[in-house]
This record gives sequence, C-alpha cells and structure tokens, in this order.
Amino acid sequence: MKKIVIAIDGFSGCGKSSTAKAVAKTLSYTYIDSGAMYRAVTLHFINSFTNLTNPKEVLKALSTLKIEFHKNEETGFQETFLNGLNVEKQIRTMKVSERVSEVSKLKEVRKELVAQQQRLGKHKGVVMDGRDIGTVVFSDAELKVFMTADLNIRAERRQQELLEKGDLVELDKIIHNLGERDRIDSSREISPLKKADDAVEIDTSYLDFDDQVTQIVKLAKEKIEA
Repeated sequence: MKKIVIAIDGFSGCGKSSTAKAVAKTLSYTYIDSGAMYRAVTLHFINSFTNLTNPKEVLKALSTLKIEFHKNEETGFQETFLNGLNVEKQIRTMKVSERVSEVSKLKEVRKELVAQQQRLGKHKGVVMDGRDIGTVVFSDAELKVFMTADLNIRAERRQQELLEKGDLVELDKIIHNLGERDRIDSSREISPLKKADDAVEIDTSYLDFDDQVTQIVKLAKEKIEA
C-alpha cells in the first residue's frame, strides 16, 4: 500500500496536535510535531538567555540545538527531547506559549527547522501539524487539512489542557495569548499561517475529537486508494 504525506495546519488550540497524533496512530504513520519543535527551540532560547534581536546569538544557540522524538512505551505517543532531556511538559507551559510565536517568525529558526522537517518526511508515511506545513514544508503533500475553531472555544480547551497538567491560568489571559499568536502567525513575513489552496478546511468548534480523527482518516484513505 502506498504511503502519503498528511499536512495539518491551523490556528492554536484547534486540536491539531492531538488529532494528528491519533491519525498517525490509526494509519501506523510517523507523527512529526512541528509545534513541539518550535516550542523546544523557544525553551532552549529561554534557558540560554538568547537575545532574539541578535542574529549571531540566535545562530550560536541553534548550533547547540538537538531535537529528537522518542516513543513513550506506556502511552504509545512520541515525546520531545531537547539536547537529550525529556522536555514534553516544560514546552507546554504558558512561559513558552507566550514567546513561541516570536521565536517562530525568526528566519534563522524557520530555515533550520524546515530543513529538519523535510528530512523527516522524505520517505512519506508521515503526519505533520503546524502553521506552514501545507504551504511551505510539504507543499506537495497528498493530503492537506486546515483546522479552525472559534477563539473562545479554543481558549476553553487550552485552559482545560493546562489544568490537567496542574497549571491554572485565567481564561482571559489564554484568550489574549491565542489572539496574539493568531495575529503574529498570520501577519509574519516569513511563512505566514494561511490555508493552502488545495487544503480541506475542518471547523472543530462543535466537533468531538473522534469525529475530527475519523474525517481526516477517511480523507487519507481516499488519497491512499486513489
């Protein structure tokens, strides 16, 4: 059976990552978490006190960056490792969320991570989510999906996600954070967030999780069998 590349783009808090993981698991594909990669770079920059306005400092920090994904045998999902350490929990904190869009728009960061991502997807059989996967990273992906949802609903989901990790954050703060990320991601000069012309749009505002996964798996199987 032939393998394809599935690119899932969309706004923060639409459930892209969790949906992409489940789709990959269902199809026995490799899941590449581009958002986790940008979050890991952000954490790396925070830890190394990198001045984002200084290209030399940015390049120096990137030269000591190593991002890997290792499967957690208990959950069956991949977790993010930064320079040998499991940082899956640290990269999901508000401290990182508040700075990840700022880091993501740096051309040096995007160039480095896009190159890494394209290498990971060279042999197909991958599912990848992010903000420029269908437009830049895998512009020739066989299936492109663009996920969207109401801002308030996205904020409530993110609040619940943080709460489950023991992090209580006010809803207004999350709404502001997501709104700012939408603005920065959509208006940045390099690889802005936008729907690819050939992407299928899925509004997840009132869809439950299983329906999201089922829709994308169905679209994927149609492409695989075509």
